[in-house]
Amino acid sequence: MKVEPFALERFFARHEFSARHVLCASDCETFSLGELLAMDPGAAEAFSALRLGYTETAGNPDLRLEIASLYEGISADDILVFAGAEEAIFVFMNAVLKAGDHLIVQTPCYQSLSAVAAAAGCRVTRWETSVGQGWVLDADWLDGQVTDSTRAVVVNFPHNPSGYLLQADRFERITAIARRSGLFLFSDEVYRFLEYKTENRLPAACEIYENGVSLGVMSKAFGLAGLRLGWVACRNHEVLRAMAELKDYTTICTAAPSEFLSLLALRHRKKILERNLAIIGSNLEYLDAFFETQRRFFTWQRPQAGPVAFPAVTFAGNSDDFCAELMQTYGVLLLPGRLFAAEPRHFRIGFGRRDFRQGLDKISEYMKKYI
Repeated sequence: MKVEPFALERFFARHEFSARHVLCASDCETFSLGELLAMDPGAAEAFSALRLGYTETAGNPDLRLEIASLYEGISADDILVFAGAEEAIFVFMNAVLKAGDHLIVQTPCYQSLSAVAAAAGCRVTRWETSVGQGWVLDADWLDGQVTDSTRAVVVNFPHNPSGYLLQADRFERITAIARRSGLFLFSDEVYRFLEYKTENRLPAACEIYENGVSLGVMSKAFGLAGLRLGWVACRNHEVLRAMAELKDYTTICTAAPSEFLSLLALRHRKKILERNLAIIGSNLEYLDAFFETQRRFFTWQRPQAGPVAFPAVTFAGNSDDFCAELMQTYGVLLLPGRLFAAEPRHFRIGFGRRDFRQGLDKISEYMKKYI
């Protein structure tokens, strides 16, 4: 199996830790170990006493129970823990799909959602969305693409990189199409709980469909990327069994410290999510004001959830030179649209961290050359 180079991750490998202002991050403001342990009396002592042996392949039972509480009608037995969302994606695509299967993937998307299946010999159809259509998914188009070889549909809400949030009735229609044809619905939900209006939150795929596979992670909404811990929630235990058997050839189990700290964070998720949503809300207001003053040079569709958006330049044919010059002159890192195989004028901007305004001010300074 040979997977094509992961363009976005290779880009981050070159630039993320040398940039002065990372303005394209997809995660929220993180916590120090001390801040996290201080959330629970006695947590520091318990962490110090933690035995560093192997953990259960499926994940710590208490952790799986806490993850299950994020969903309606899901039990700990419906949860399988992984070393980050990326491992879960890789394992699902290789454990559940086979060469010759057909996969339909919402795009733009995180590259592994399509590339891993393609490398495994699957035929991948891109379910294209665009800013001109408001990033809306056309369920009628999906219906027309399903064939006898179609095995799964892959969606992502809230959406990376646009911040688009599908309406509930459209999600129900997509789910109905998947159910009618017996398809797996792999739903990347790593930004769930970062909806700007709680009433707009979609049900998880695993809640409403027996073949729904919901992907979650500690990295995005919870701001704990360094824990490298993710999971899938699914009521189809044959899927979980197949994934667990392949996981025996990847990580086998996750790290005990990561499981301990993830459990601690999820028990205090209300506090964590409130803080992160406050940072996002404040930064989004600042971003709105920026694009209002710069409307001659950018197109801007305000996101509906999450810490990322996907604006586009109008003063150039693509965003590559803009992003490269910003990095070279001001140390500001943005992600060019080509890294999502998207329309090249776009770029991803992330606003889930506290230092966001300093980086955006540098972009304002840069834009003075066009005034």
